[in-house]
Amino acid sequence: MLRLQNAVQGYAWGSHTAIADLRGASASATPEAELWMGAHPSAPSRVDGGHALGELIAAAPENHLGAACVQRFGPRLPFLFKVLAAAEPLSLQAHPTEAQAQDGFDREEAAGLPITAPNRNYKDRNHKPELLCAMTPFWALCGFRDVARTNALVEALGSRGLTDACAPLAKDGPSALKAVFLALLGLTPAAASALVADVVDACRIHEAACGPWKDECHWAERLAALYPGDVGAVVSLLLNVVRLSPGQAIYLPAGNLHAYLEGTGLEIMASSDNVLRGGLTKKHVDVPELSRVLDFGAGPVDVSRGNEERPFERVYQTSAPEFELSVLHLAGESTPPLMRRGPEILLVVSGDVLARGRSEAFLTRGDTLYIPFDEGPFTLTGKGEVTRASVGRI
Repeated sequence: MLRLQNAVQGYAWGSHTAIADLRGASASATPEAELWMGAHPSAPSRVDGGHALGELIAAAPENHLGAACVQRFGPRLPFLFKVLAAAEPLSLQAHPTEAQAQDGFDREEAAGLPITAPNRNYKDRNHKPELLCAMTPFWALCGFRDVARTNALVEALGSRGLTDACAPLAKDGPSALKAVFLALLGLTPAAASALVADVVDACRIHEAACGPWKDECHWAERLAALYPGDVGAVVSLLLNVVRLSPGQAIYLPAGNLHAYLEGTGLEIMASSDNVLRGGLTKKHVDVPELSRVLDFGAGPVDVSRGNEERPFERVYQTSAPEFELSVLHLAGESTPPLMRRGPEILLVVSGDVLARGRSEAFLTRGDTLYIPFDEGPFTLTGKGEVTRASVGRI
């Protein structure tokens, strides 16, 4: 069992307090957006002695990962675990399928584009399905809304500009969604600014009247204030607005257009940093490449509370074989031996916990522990909440 020293990513939208509080530190002077726990080469976790986790795994992959995991994913940790703390909204974005990531990475490599180039889309050859489980109340945009409901929103707002922009949806339904999306992102800066201003005026009136679309209006207004003239504020009105309570989760497969808006959550994903952005950011935006990977299917969001597989453990399963997340609530007794499918990372969210397998480690709030596969089954003893990141059911 190895304690991890983890990198904190200081993106501008991060919180000054959420990650610091989890780690028992005072508020940070600069934003702290993501705590990375894993072996991704962009920001690998390290163990005592300073060795990168990925280096240890590469030296003895079957010991660390197990034969089945190596056979399925190769000699690397297949998941990346994060704490995400959003004080401000993230960009509109989507992630590619594995085939799209491999093709995009190879194209950018052949073009001689450095990995660190600001206009680089693909940092690796892997896909990035992800699960976000709320630790606090959490707001997100997630996938295109059912078109009939979007038409109802457009009619309720009464914005001439929005009505004209979405006219194909009223006429042709879901088949027009891609065309409307691309037309919005293709507006000239002047036309985009005019449309955003018109839509924001309509949203203010509707929100003030406490209409049924007040949450959608609130976030469109806030996005427009943070990114003046960015048509992404209008695009947000095509998407589902989701408010998660602590313990609720959403799964985002490849192609899902989304933006995390506010809150702190646990995020687990296939080990990748591939992001295609469509707006609400100062970073690189590549609309043609984004539209190539987007899924324009529309409908409601599936919000999960996980499955209670044991009285003390709630498991969040997805279709992604690379990862599984579970949350354990410990009341003092020892758990039965927890069986393994591969390597695991534990994060203590609250309380004090003793992890015991062939070796043992005492953990308190904010501590993280890497458990290689050859450690075998382990038990947890203590009071508190522990999150368990592991390989999916391969």
